[in-house]
Amino acid sequence: MKTELREAAVITVGVALTGVLLGLLWVWLAPKVPLVGELSDGSWVVYFKDTEGEQAIGVDGTFTLLALACGAVSAAAVFVWRRRGGVPLVVALGVGGLLGSLLAWRLGVWLGPDSDVIAHAQAAGKGVPFSAPLKLGAKGALLAWSLAAMLVHLGLTALFGPRDPEPFPPYGSASKDGYGAPTA
Repeated sequence: MKTELREAAVITVGVALTGVLLGLLWVWLAPKVPLVGELSDGSWVVYFKDTEGEQAIGVDGTFTLLALACGAVSAAAVFVWRRRGGVPLVVALGVGGLLGSLLAWRLGVWLGPDSDVIAHAQAAGKGVPFSAPLKLGAKGALLAWSLAAMLVHLGLTALFGPRDPEPFPPYGSASKDGYGAPTA
């Protein structure tokens, strides 16, 4: 049991640290949400450049799809490394995926465009479009990595994992005639 817990701790930390990669990919691949600033009654106001644009939803979708891919890859890597299942491994995948998603989310917000949109609008100028800060509107996307990792690991274990031995031989397997009656 100590070995399984030690391996689970290593898996948790390793999966969580790959959240840095998810955060960098999210910053790079997420669509930019264009904003524009205008001066109104002596103060700056910020509007969406395209009020019917779908870029904000694309930011959430990009994070979710990248997290699902990270979950599948991390589950496959853990399965190839261990070649079996187990409660500590699955819990480690779930916790590591959640921590990795949180790390990726905060890293993406930190590395993305400036969060002070008023200052950014003043620097860009009146009517000049600029990118909105990265924002994860669908907080449920933080669970995508964990769910994908656990489901893929479960599937790989079911398909390719070691089998438990049969507790009893099938009826009639010890007989020569195949009808279950022992032959003398």
